[in-house]
Amino acid sequence: MSKKNKEKKDQPVTEETASEVEELREEAPVEEAPTEEAPKEEPKESELEKTQKALAQEHDQYLRLAAEYDNFRKRSRKEKESLYQDVKAETAAKFLPVYDNLERALANETADEAYKKGVELIMVEFKKIMTGLGVEEFGCVGDSFDPNAHNAVMHVENEELGENVIAQVFQKGFRIGEKVIRHAVVQVAN
Repeated sequence: MSKKNKEKKDQPVTEETASEVEELREEAPVEEAPTEEAPKEEPKESELEKTQKALAQEHDQYLRLAAEYDNFRKRSRKEKESLYQDVKAETAAKFLPVYDNLERALANETADEAYKKGVELIMVEFKKIMTGLGVEEFGCVGDSFDPNAHNAVMHVENEELGENVIAQVFQKGFRIGEKVIRHAVVQVAN
């Protein structure tokens, strides 16, 4: 503080000093405070409404999670069943050459009745096991031709048989349910 100001401070306030203060105020630049527009107050949510919204959101997330888990469980069960059916079909397909060989052995004539009876018993047991696994034979003479289940390798004109009828079976077909394990190899008439 300057000496002059200090002296004035110690002096009592008179009319003269009061007028000097007024002059100083007038000379000093007046800075106006910037006027800000008062922000519009948005209606505030009550604590109850906030809690209800949070609860609804959590409930929605819970329902979604439960639905996802249910879908996962169903998909897993379906995949497991499908895998089981596929493995069963592949395993049965590996035994089909044995079936073909037994069928050929039965088709050949033999003088040894014991041998023939043994092969027949093996074939009966083999068919019983295949039936137990759910494997079905298809492709018999007289059946109608289905390109999804039969493989036509020959065509013959035969007036006794109808149109698209199997005339001869070269190799039987097999399926488990609707799934074809092996297509039947056939000759088709007309």
